[in-house]
Amino acid sequence: MRLCGNKMNLNQIHNVYFIGIGGIGMSALARYFQYIGKNVAGYDKTETQLTDELQALGLAIHFEDSINLIPKDFYSENTLVVVTPAVPVSHSEWNYFVEREYTIKKRAEVLGLITKDTYCFAVAGTHGKTTTSSILGHVLYESGVDVTAFLGGIVEGYNTNLIGSGKTVTVVEADEFDRSFLHLHPNLSCVTSMDADHLDIYGDVAAIEESFREFAHKVPAENLFIIKGLPLEGNTIAVNTGADYVAQNIKIENGFYVFDVKTKDEIIENVKFGLPGHHNLTNALLAFAMAKSYGVDVEKIKNALATFKGVRRRFSFQIREEKLVYIDDYAHHPTEINAVHQAVRELYPNKKIIACFQPHLFSRTKDFIDGFAESLSQFDEILLLEIYPARELPMEGVNSSWLLSKIKNKNKRLVTKEELLTSFKNSDANVFVTIGAGDIGEMVKDVKKVLNEKI
Repeated sequence: MRLCGNKMNLNQIHNVYFIGIGGIGMSALARYFQYIGKNVAGYDKTETQLTDELQALGLAIHFEDSINLIPKDFYSENTLVVVTPAVPVSHSEWNYFVEREYTIKKRAEVLGLITKDTYCFAVAGTHGKTTTSSILGHVLYESGVDVTAFLGGIVEGYNTNLIGSGKTVTVVEADEFDRSFLHLHPNLSCVTSMDADHLDIYGDVAAIEESFREFAHKVPAENLFIIKGLPLEGNTIAVNTGADYVAQNIKIENGFYVFDVKTKDEIIENVKFGLPGHHNLTNALLAFAMAKSYGVDVEKIKNALATFKGVRRRFSFQIREEKLVYIDDYAHHPTEINAVHQAVRELYPNKKIIACFQPHLFSRTKDFIDGFAESLSQFDEILLLEIYPARELPMEGVNSSWLLSKIKNKNKRLVTKEELLTSFKNSDANVFVTIGAGDIGEMVKDVKKVLNEKI
């Protein structure tokens, strides 16, 4: 297998082929390569909204693992193959490329190639990466910076996971999964969180922290921005407590946070931001601090923050009526579920809240079973779908029934996808929440249809 070094010249590449083109990060790269004039094609195992959107742009995508479906003019000397870490070793297209010594790279390696000659903002963290990098990409773009932002989510208002087409500045999500972020060449970085995750890859928390420290050391401390309390050296970010950048005097007005930002040498008043939850306040503050550090005018940052509409499946309001609210969120870790619950309760303190959660990965469910149970117990009623396996084979005894047994809430049930729709339809709740990183996201349209009939 030819995993070429960073000296590879993308100008010599005419074709880019993706195995796992429907992944959220992979699809952003696919859009980028099409934009700069490459022939782009690829495979994914399932058809989704993302693959539909890529096909609408003219990309050739198929859903059967067959070497006969690889375009005939994609030769080893003019084609870059980008693979998802989840590709099984038995995959026939993958083996076809390996045997013929194509240049094969992971997504993070390709991002490293693209960004190494730009001023690169890298956003790392076990939670908050996508929202923070999307806010930052939006702020820089709206402020007139020559930027391309590669994002791990579809940004509302842009309807894409690629913002801008600049050649000078890049914004990337620095993914800790299999240490991918170590391929990047950042100039300015941030770390949003360092909770235990991906223990199937890392083994233990110490290994995760060491990996984040290695990433953090890619920039000098003055170019690193961190949430206060993380065991790293950099500019600290906090809400209502002492730090280098503090959000204070926080009010809620018409569904927006309005707050002041206190820096080391000034107070910036009346900053407005529309995403609920204290975790989103810190995400916005990180983006604010990084953009300001780069030299963007403060008034431009304020204007951009006020117009940020959010990220698809990140506390995404699907229905926002007086009588009924439906929120969809990608949360797939106990910390993220706690953040969703905090935000929902803050907005709707006196409303009945029903949530449906689809666990993501057998290993993650097993590693954080007690945390999941505790976070889910906080909702007034909880429905559980079976575990979404993604890249994994089943583990004995690890299933949603086990998780259900640990949830300390009498209003709990295990449901199929069909039963979810019926349960929501018949529920007397005011606020409906769907949570999870699996294919529950594909159900949003159907859930929305059922709930709209109740209004």
